[in-house]
Amino acid sequence: MPAATQSPAETASATPAKRDAVARLEKITKIYYKPDGSIMVEALRGIDLEIPGGEFIAIMGASGSGKSTLMNILGCLDRPTGGRYILDDTPAEELEDEALSAFRGRKIGFVFQAFNLIPQLTIEENVSVPLFYQGVKKHERIERAKAKLDLVGLGDRLGHRPRELSGGQQQRVAIARSLITEPVILMADEPTGNLDSATGDAILTMFEGLHSEGMTIIMVTHDDSVADRCERIVRLRDGLVESDRCLRTR
Repeated sequence: MPAATQSPAETASATPAKRDAVARLEKITKIYYKPDGSIMVEALRGIDLEIPGGEFIAIMGASGSGKSTLMNILGCLDRPTGGRYILDDTPAEELEDEALSAFRGRKIGFVFQAFNLIPQLTIEENVSVPLFYQGVKKHERIERAKAKLDLVGLGDRLGHRPRELSGGQQQRVAIARSLITEPVILMADEPTGNLDSATGDAILTMFEGLHSEGMTIIMVTHDDSVADRCERIVRLRDGLVESDRCLRTR
């Protein structure tokens, strides 16, 4: 009997669909200048990078490689010297400072190595802070914060202040805060750096769960074992992409 052949529809369904880019960098450069106008350092020297929606990507590189500068540009915390950065179909480099700040608040959630929680506030008040700057009414802010705390497994700790929580719990509060605005990208800078290995593993498992639900996550790390939990690893060297390796596809 002749071998069975697939129809075009079957062939298409067997091929993973290409995900649209949520972030795209084109020829991005970043130069820091001395007071006299001469070049102090070329931190980024022409970065081309496309990040599909729903990807879990690690940014790695030695000290001075440009990874922190790249993270700041991806997070709209800094502007490139040259090139284009398209985030969620918007050219970020074309926005004025006030518009860029508002855009960053809507589109990007941040998780840092230091939890950056306000000690005087309860955890639900901490989580709700980004919504305050968006003009959301207090009752709605707190209700949405409670929902995010439920999501990260802290719904039973409402009313507690950061000092009453463990380090891992504080990082979960920080993750809930990063998600409160429903961002298109979650950016994590060494998010397990202040945690013991077991607690850090639990936080990475949480990131994997968010990724499985479609969240785009960009994580800066120096730890190969952390990077191996990601879907893709981009390694920088001297302001350039040294390697771009896909570990697995969804």
